[in-house]
Amino acid sequence: MARPTDTRDRIVAAASKLFYAEGIGRVSMDAVAEKTGVTKRTLYYHFQSKDDLIAAYLDARDQPNLAQMAAWFAEAQGGLGDKVAAVFAHLARVAAHPKWKGCGFLRTTAELASMPGHPAVRIGARHKNGFATWLAGEIRTAGLDDAETLAREILLLLDGAFSASLLHRDPAWFEAAGRAAAGLVELRRLRSAGEGGGHRG
Repeated sequence: MARPTDTRDRIVAAASKLFYAEGIGRVSMDAVAEKTGVTKRTLYYHFQSKDDLIAAYLDARDQPNLAQMAAWFAEAQGGLGDKVAAVFAHLARVAAHPKWKGCGFLRTTAELASMPGHPAVRIGARHKNGFATWLAGEIRTAGLDDAETLAREILLLLDGAFSASLLHRDPAWFEAAGRAAAGLVELRRLRSAGEGGGHRG
């Protein structure tokens, strides 16, 4: 007999595939139940509403996505700019896959734009803030000033690349954004070095 947690995980996994492929508005709870292989009664036992399931879908993507980007960053050779650019380069390769449908967080929150208090919107904001907070920590570790601002600027480039790559079906937008992000890092490095030199003088 399946444990409740196993069944819940299977429901979230099935919903995740459907929501990402088709969008949350086009997927019914009937479709999720059918794909999972459970009854609607079982589905509603684990999730009282579709809104709860949508929130669980994004919540399940949160930490794995952040961990993947952090791993790409850590594995890259070179300085901070090279490591930041590597995240964009990896995303360009992911975006080249025919089944890639963009950023699940941005797409879902766009569908829920009229519902700013929706739990999935809060999870989407948490995910983006989590990326910015993690990146700001890496920037501080590299010795650059105003890490929070630079992290937000890079996040803007990242989300812009997600949108443009999806719109044009062209992963080259990630590569262009990666070069721009590396350029921002280099400008901040030069500014920090210049300010440091001025203090020493």
